Formats: sequence, C-alpha cells, structure tokens
Amino acid sequence: MSALLLNRTTRGRALAAWLVTVAFIVPIYIALVSAFKSQSQILSNPLGPPVPFTWENIGNALSRPDALVQTGLLNSIVVTVATLLVLIPLAAAASFWISERTGWVKSGLIALFALGLMIPPQVVLQPIVSLLQSVGLANSYPGLILSNIGGGYMSFAVFVYVGFLRTVPRDVIEAARVDGASELRVWWTIVMPLLRPATATVGIFLGLWVWNDFLNPLFILGPLQGQTITTGIYQSLGQYSTDYGQLFGIMFLAALIPVVGYLVTQREFIHGLMSGASKG
Repeated sequence: MSALLLNRTTRGRALAAWLVTVAFIVPIYIALVSAFKSQSQILSNPLGPPVPFTWENIGNALSRPDALVQTGLLNSIVVTVATLLVLIPLAAAASFWISERTGWVKSGLIALFALGLMIPPQVVLQPIVSLLQSVGLANSYPGLILSNIGGGYMSFAVFVYVGFLRTVPRDVIEAARVDGASELRVWWTIVMPLLRPATATVGIFLGLWVWNDFLNPLFILGPLQGQTITTGIYQSLGQYSTDYGQLFGIMFLAALIPVVGYLVTQREFIHGLMSGASKG
C-alpha cells in the first residue's frame, strides 16, 4: 500500500514538474518562432512552426526609418557595460572592507545592504527621479547609470561577494600584508583574482537585469531623450494596430546579445568555479 502511494506521489510530482516546464517553455517558443512567421501565420496559428520560414520580420526591424533597433541596442550595451564596470569594482571593494570588520559593525552594514534587496525598486523610483532632477542628471544616460549602481543591484553584488569572501583563505591576505602590500594592492592583486567566480555570477545576473530593465529607462530617460532596447520595444507598439511580426523580430534581436553574452560568461564562470575548487 505504501509503495503504491509513493508511486502515485512520484507520478504527481513528475506531472507537476512537466506542467511548470511547459508553462515556461511555451511563451519562449511562441516568441522565437513568431520572429520568423508572417503576420497572418502568427494570428491564425501562434503555436505552429514557421513554415514557410522568413527573415522579413528581422529585415523590417533593422530597416525602420527611426533606427529604433540599432539605437536601442547601442544604448543598452553602453548602459549595461558602464554599469558593470563601475558597480563590480565598487561592490568588491566595499565587500572586502566589510569582510574585514567584526562584531556589530559588520552585522549592521550587512543589514543596511539587505534593505536594498527588501525594498521594491518601484517604491524608490520617484524619489530617485526627483533626486536626479535636483542634481541636473534627469533625462540623461549618466543619471540612468548612476541609478543602476545604487539600490538593489549594489546590494545583490555585496551579498554575493561577502558570502564568497568567507571562503577566501585569510593566510593569503595576511601574507601579502606582511610583505608590505598596501590595502589597495591586496584588494586588486590578491582578492579580485580570487573573486573571479563571484564576479562572473554578479556580471551574469546584473548584466541581464540591467539589460532587461524597463521602468528605469522609461522614467529616467523619458520618451524624448532616447531609449534602450526594452523601451524601444514598447515604442514599437501601435496605438490602434500592431505589426506582431516586426515586434517579435525586435524581441528576437533584443534577446540575441544577452544570450550570446551569457553563454560566453557561463564558460568563464564554470572555469572560475573549477579553478576556485581546485585551490580549496
């Protein structure tokens, strides 16, 4: 009786897992195949394969008179890369300093950064816009990059780095200090190479979050100051009718760069994990 009940439970869990998997895969499948289908095919059979296969949607997206795709992709690349180039060293340095503290100072700082993960970003969006307006950075890309550096992105990076620094051997850091290395040199030449796996993790997650962000570019840049690729997708929607083929084509191009970047970074991430594990 117990074996039969266990078998039913296993089958139920397997069925639930398959349903959840299908629920995640179907939207991705529809978006992918629709990029290579005509408007009539999309409307008549959304789940059907792209037969006949067409590149017309991609061509129409790239040949728009307003250069929405090219401009959006370039702006998204600049914003994402600039954010990571500033945020990763800043978070790593702050995490190294926090990890050197003890007692209530360390606990208090970690709790302070935890607030950045607990507060929804939509709650602080309006105060951030007002603050950027007061310092003259509203409706600008530096203002958008500065808003990305603070808040939850910074808190996430600090949490990852502080957790990983607990596994770094203290003898290596103390040996460098005994040899006369300054704190800045210890951080850059000793700690940062050891943080390679954590840096890959931070880069993957934050890069995807910044790239896919919609509200910050929409409210901080504004519709007349330019757009990233996510706000560009929103602007491509028609008021009375929508070219779904071109829309899915833009979505395909928007997803292409982060997917390729993720695959490249994932390879480095796995290599970093293996090297970190071999070092014990």
